[in-house]
Amino acid sequence: MFIGNAFGHGSSSGGSDTGLDIPAISHGEMAIISEYRSSISMLASRAADTNESFRRVLNYAEIQYSYCLWGRMPGSVTDEESPFNQCAHAYLAATKAVLLAMREMPREATAAGEIISAIDAEMAGRGLAFITCQFSGEAFNTANIVKPSWSKVPLHPASMASLTGLAAMLGLAILTLPRRFLRPKAQSSE
Repeated sequence: MFIGNAFGHGSSSGGSDTGLDIPAISHGEMAIISEYRSSISMLASRAADTNESFRRVLNYAEIQYSYCLWGRMPGSVTDEESPFNQCAHAYLAATKAVLLAMREMPREATAAGEIISAIDAEMAGRGLAFITCQFSGEAFNTANIVKPSWSKVPLHPASMASLTGLAAMLGLAILTLPRRFLRPKAQSSE
């Protein structure tokens, strides 16, 4: 189902390739699949007739999604220069592989087919079928977690602004907490 030698194209993520191969995803496919990711994940979580390969790729998709800060970084899917773009490719490639696998499952085939048809129609309608980027040819492997390129965050204004804003909000929240939450209460001697 997922196992193949697509990983032979190489990967800048390094590490072991003893896991399951996940075929590459184009930049154009990412844009649409990201919009359907929650529907695909919900359908996959209810899938009844699964096997180990399916569960491993689904788990990889969820782990990658969390490493990419749950897709919340601006431009992670659309901006090739984003320090989060490669990890977004990884979780969306795995999500696509999960969707394609569900098309072969008796109970999930109809719903998966409907999602695939909707994705195909949107890709054609929006002219995204041939849009690629530097990571579009990169296959992934469940043994290799792709992390954001943290060293590039200061060079990417949208990511830097987003993380700086988050840090400021957390700092403000800590400063405004009532003192009683920050200090243990003194025990009374009653």
